[in-house]
Amino acid sequence: MNQSPVDLFWSSLWPIVRGAITGTIPLALVSFTIGLLLALVLALMRLASSRWLSGLARAYISVVRGTPLLVQLFVIFYGLPSVGVVINPWPSAAIAFSLNVGGYAAEVIRAAILSVPRGQWEAAYMIGMSHRRALTRIILPQAARVSVPPLSNTFISLVKDTSLASLILVTDLFREAQQAAAFSQKFMLLYLEAALVYWVICLVLSTVQGSLEKRLDRYVAH
Repeated sequence: MNQSPVDLFWSSLWPIVRGAITGTIPLALVSFTIGLLLALVLALMRLASSRWLSGLARAYISVVRGTPLLVQLFVIFYGLPSVGVVINPWPSAAIAFSLNVGGYAAEVIRAAILSVPRGQWEAAYMIGMSHRRALTRIILPQAARVSVPPLSNTFISLVKDTSLASLILVTDLFREAQQAAAFSQKFMLLYLEAALVYWVICLVLSTVQGSLEKRLDRYVAH
């Protein structure tokens, strides 16, 4: 049935938004959470006195940052089955995005930790704190405030990058737009609609980021 552009826009809006709610946003949240934990481990490895640990983390970060995310996604979903490891589309996407976020966010966290004045470490040691306790109680909370803006940008970029998951048949925002476009043959309209929904999501996230930065800024001495 032929629909006017306006009717098609509104009839396809809910499936696209539903794809964002059930696919894009959960995938981004899960991948970012796992990637952030991985990034923290990698950052601490980079700062370790052991050359072996530091070198291993440096090599991982170099590989992740030096190869396209799409290639990483395809290696996991299409490459691993050739060696007997078969992973379903959604977990494959989550693994690929998590590993990618880990590589990029690790350098952000490392730089944030290094930005904390050395005197903070010395003060913690003077009151009897161990290295681990000083790190978790004194250093990381301060580093978290510094890392919020770049990590927020990383998350916003990840939300957009999840559109690549549609290439391995993950049902997300962009996959819903692709299916609607293929059915209606109105590719320009549907892809612009998908872009609009991505933009609205990122606009909301940017607003939340700005509010969070202002809130944290209250606790920073100027």
